Amino acid sequence: MKILYLVHRLPYPPNKGDKVRSYHLLRHLAARHEVHLGTFIDDPDDEQHLPRVQALCAGVHAARLNPRTAKLLSLRGLLSGEALSLPYYRDAGLQTWVDDVAARVRFDAVVVFSGVMAQYTTGLEGVRTLVDFVDVDSAKWRDYAPEHAWPLSWLYRREFGRLLSFEQRVAEAADCSFLSTHKEVELFRQLSPGRRFDMEPLLNGVDAGFFTPDPARPNPFAAGELPLVFTGAMDYWPNVDAVTWFVADMLPALRERFPALRLHIVGRSPAPAVQALASGAVNVTGTVPDVRPYLQYAAAVVAPLRLARGIQNKVLEAMAMARPVVAAGSCVRAIAGRAVPGLLAAEDAAGYVEAVAGLLSDRNAADAAGRGAREFVLRDYSWDAHLASLDRHLEATPC
Repeated sequence: MKILYLVHRLPYPPNKGDKVRSYHLLRHLAARHEVHLGTFIDDPDDEQHLPRVQALCAGVHAARLNPRTAKLLSLRGLLSGEALSLPYYRDAGLQTWVDDVAARVRFDAVVVFSGVMAQYTTGLEGVRTLVDFVDVDSAKWRDYAPEHAWPLSWLYRREFGRLLSFEQRVAEAADCSFLSTHKEVELFRQLSPGRRFDMEPLLNGVDAGFFTPDPARPNPFAAGELPLVFTGAMDYWPNVDAVTWFVADMLPALRERFPALRLHIVGRSPAPAVQALASGAVNVTGTVPDVRPYLQYAAAVVAPLRLARGIQNKVLEAMAMARPVVAAGSCVRAIAGRAVPGLLAAEDAAGYVEAVAGLLSDRNAADAAGRGAREFVLRDYSWDAHLASLDRHLEATPC
């Protein structure tokens, strides 16, 4: 089949949540079909990876996006009455490329990754369209609002309403839409009473061949320390909130019981609030060439996410590396509806302290739990198995 794939960020390297999913979706499509990719590059470091993506595709148009400039231009949405996310990702060159390639190539299907990219499909009537929303993106703005003072609180509530309205129209027009968990599908339906659309979950996976322990891999931690690890893009607000909360409310109590404990915050682009956490008890690494050593040799991995929903790739990756994880209850429930070895839920600061302390108190048991976690993701979280459900929708089988 000839497929137009529209993605809001270059789907390589798979070094953050959305890019992990978009890359594996690209790889799955490209192994079976002719793919034409329209996307954005919003990080200059990603330029070097463009040839890797081009090798998978019949054609690629990568528009350059400066996040600072795009934020200013997105304010046009206040005048037009639309969600600010739409002008943020609006590019005349990308639209021209879509129109031109659609005139030359008879597409069998369009696959949209992230709802905002559906704005480029208006001239493609009659082509089967599948939309991967990933998460209910509009709902994150609703969740952000109480955490910020006016005028940001007002702006975030406005974005929630305008973006939800756009997402609902996109879902109604699509042949089938997807979200990353059953709970996200349920949330979207709750937010859309009386609206009709075909939608189902398309679960995340993990590349357990890449994320696998290797005894030859060097240990990045100092001798004698007890390393606790958090991974993620550290300019992303839910991650910033998670680590600042953990350092303020959980780390002191844990350090009293385990003086050798040190938290390692591993991820690119740490925001000023994250950089300010650096101390003898906290290591802020910034970008690292390979996250796997930090996961492999961690005593435990934490994901105290208060403002994120859905299946977290960072949790699946840690589990694939055979490490025990303590995560927000909502994240745990999204991954498993039953008890899973090495995946512990916490709802508040005291819960995190007790769960982490339990792992640190019995390292042999923690290691065994980590091995159980890897066995679970090997069995239940294969990318190929999950993405196979996409194929029947490309073949026009109803949701």
